[in-house]
Amino acid sequence: MTQETYAFQAEVGKLLDIVAHSLYSHKEIFLRELISNASDACDKLRYGALTDKKLAAASGGSYGIALKVDAKKKTLTISDNGIGMNRDDLNDLLGTIARSGTQAFANEISQNTTKTKSKTKTAKNKEQDVASLIGQFGVGFYSSFMVADKVEVLTRKAGEDKAWLWVSDGRGSYTIDDSTRETCGTDVIVHIKKADKEYLEPLRISTIVKTYSDHISIPVTLLKDQKAGDSDEASVPETLNTASALWGRDKKDISSEQYTEFYHHVAHAFDTPWLTLHNRVEGVMSYTNLLFIPSTPPFNLFNSERKAQIKLYVNRVFITDDCEELMPSYLRFVQGIIDSEDLSLNISREMMQKDPKLTKIRTGLVKRILGELKKKADKKADEYAEFWGNFGPVLKEGLYEDYENRDRLLEICRFRSTKSDELISLSDYVERMKDGQNDIYYITGEDQNKITKSPQLEGFAAKDIEVLLLSDAIDDFWLQSVNQFKDKPFKSVTRAGSDLDAMDKKDDDTDKDDDDKKSGDAGIDALVARLKVALGDKVKDVRSSSRLTDSAVCLVSDDGDMDIHMERIMKQHRQFADGPATPRILEINPKHALIVKLSKSALASSEANPAIDEAAHLLFDQARIMEGETPADPMAFARRVSAMMERGLTL
Repeated sequence: MTQETYAFQAEVGKLLDIVAHSLYSHKEIFLRELISNASDACDKLRYGALTDKKLAAASGGSYGIALKVDAKKKTLTISDNGIGMNRDDLNDLLGTIARSGTQAFANEISQNTTKTKSKTKTAKNKEQDVASLIGQFGVGFYSSFMVADKVEVLTRKAGEDKAWLWVSDGRGSYTIDDSTRETCGTDVIVHIKKADKEYLEPLRISTIVKTYSDHISIPVTLLKDQKAGDSDEASVPETLNTASALWGRDKKDISSEQYTEFYHHVAHAFDTPWLTLHNRVEGVMSYTNLLFIPSTPPFNLFNSERKAQIKLYVNRVFITDDCEELMPSYLRFVQGIIDSEDLSLNISREMMQKDPKLTKIRTGLVKRILGELKKKADKKADEYAEFWGNFGPVLKEGLYEDYENRDRLLEICRFRSTKSDELISLSDYVERMKDGQNDIYYITGEDQNKITKSPQLEGFAAKDIEVLLLSDAIDDFWLQSVNQFKDKPFKSVTRAGSDLDAMDKKDDDTDKDDDDKKSGDAGIDALVARLKVALGDKVKDVRSSSRLTDSAVCLVSDDGDMDIHMERIMKQHRQFADGPATPRILEINPKHALIVKLSKSALASSEANPAIDEAAHLLFDQARIMEGETPADPMAFARRVSAMMERGLTL
């Protein structure tokens, strides 16, 4: 077959340059990445062999990763006897940079999963489905170009007869040609640059493997290069790693550096874990967990699939990393592995999703994770604030998804408030509640700085009542299903029923003359009636309000209506019928100078006053603007403003 040349995607040159010079801080990382890929390939074949006799025959039942140095050719070869690749795999996985580490890859997984779940699953379909989800070559493979001027990939896919050779210098193109390989698996042949010849030295290679890949459960061996004058007898490969799963060791025998390296391996991440949980559970269900909470958010944290990032092993045999029943989606930032001897080794994915044993493991894991987070929140508030900044919005998804653990989640949730620049707990809020206050007040919005300036907070600030400031998109959703905390109901400040006067009477104008008070009340009543007539069905009602101190007006929701911000979000996501917004209640501030002047004018004449009608529409549009909305009729709004300015606000 004629050799064919394929072009990389347009960004390849720039991306490879970033990988080689910016993504990794140490060149030696390339060997860790290639060994991790080889380990993943062996895991895939080992799992597929459980249900496919053809693959079982190809695997031979023994797996290994072999390193070989050829000083004369200046090559370092990383070989495995794993699943291997065919031509299409090479194009898809190596021809598209970061195929397994981008949003596009995650979306493709979703499509593949949907397709395979809609079909009758034969053993071969199962293997193909799992193979598409277990670790593939990503940017880690391209780290080899940090030390190589050319990389060759000789591979043969398990169950197929043909082998292929992929070659590239990493500068913009690659070739794929027919080749030969006796068994399935992959050889990655790295042609080392002259400046990086240290990676051809056995001692250097051994040190790197022991540092980064000692936890790999598959033996990693090194076949040293035979020098001139040596015996023709083949040298004996040297095993470089302990080949024992890190999670199976005693915690006291594992260093923090080893935990970090394992985290890098299992999560394909580069940060240091914020929290490590390593436990052995004995009882009705026995299992070991080695879990990590990252110190920085993963790139796919807000992926629409919301998949958990846990790998499932049975007796140290990798099974799947796509088991929805193992970890709830609101803990998808947790990375790591679960290994249990109480699950069947050849259990199918459909069975796993219905297996009560998995449910028991999940229950135990969630309780342990939330328990550890509670300890951090209570004892190390500064560290927990860092975690909350990264993963708080995701964790709050559990408030409406996980009823069983809702109370535990509420205990570890943290919030900003009008009284504190630091994060506070709901328990802190309840302890500081004012005498006569029965509700936990909150306000939601898209930007915390904007909602702190909302006119709806003025009355609460005047009466020294704390309000939670909720600016995460998820807040509007969980508040629909969580009604209270410690018998204290949650209540939005945008609801018209907030009775501030019942909590504090100190600000009442008790020294006013009765005649002045009666006159003022009559004027407000007259103005309210005029405003209702002028605005018609644009508003549900017009009321005098005690919540305002500086602003003249504001819009609020009636007790039975959807919160204003929630309705806006629902419309943005097309979950709310198109058409006019739900009419709101217009509240006016009876002490504001403008309202006082308007009320006097309304009381002075029983006849219709065009100036008051115009002012009614201006006040309504002003209230909409303060809620982040635009005037219902921008042209009419501009005309009214111009007319009002022309009259000099003379009524």
